[in-house]
Amino acid sequence: MPRPADLKLTGLTGSLRCCQIFSSLSGEDLQLIASFASPITLAKGDYLFHEGEASRGFYVMQSGAINVHRVSAAGKEQVIHVFRAGESFAEAALASPTGYPADARAVEASTILLLPKAPVLDLIGRRPDLALRMLGSMSAHLRVLVGMLDDLTLKDVETRLLNWLVKHGRTAHGGVIKLPGTKRVLAAELGTSSETLSRTLARLRDRKLITVAARTITVHDPAPLAAMLRHNLGEA
Repeated sequence: MPRPADLKLTGLTGSLRCCQIFSSLSGEDLQLIASFASPITLAKGDYLFHEGEASRGFYVMQSGAINVHRVSAAGKEQVIHVFRAGESFAEAALASPTGYPADARAVEASTILLLPKAPVLDLIGRRPDLALRMLGSMSAHLRVLVGMLDDLTLKDVETRLLNWLVKHGRTAHGGVIKLPGTKRVLAAELGTSSETLSRTLARLRDRKLITVAARTITVHDPAPLAAMLRHNLGEA
């Protein structure tokens, strides 16, 4: 009969295998990494870390959702990304002297694996292939940030929302887009208030272009939304 410690190690190994950084590693390598991974359980609203806090390591999502965001001097929260199961984040903080560059808060009950800084850096020194995978993950995060910057430079909330709907509608099954959390999270991602987002969604809904539910938005026909976006951008 397997011991509890063995079952725990097997569970951690399975979670690491689902992460893109570690997906092609051998079972032996995964068990080594799992041996120093520490699960962290957060309730909704709990913070994983704060901006400027010294890096303890980087993280792999096991379950739930973590909202990584910055807060402006005026107190406005801007969501950078909502991380879910199988995603890793905060890799860049491993080598940063200034600590974590943003805040991270659970938007639902979550379990996260902490991969501590010292053993990870030691492993990277011995396994340059892992370092390359981590660079690839950080590159993907950078692409998200560049895309978000493009979105936020669009001229108004309606245009930013249209851009979001068109972009996410391309990969949505049956036109049903799953929200990255609550509508408040989406509003923060689009750089607006919940009230303004609700009014903008209502206008599109009244024109029969979308249907809005608690955690989904259904796009009936992407063509009119794309046409509206081009018109708002002066490309029509």
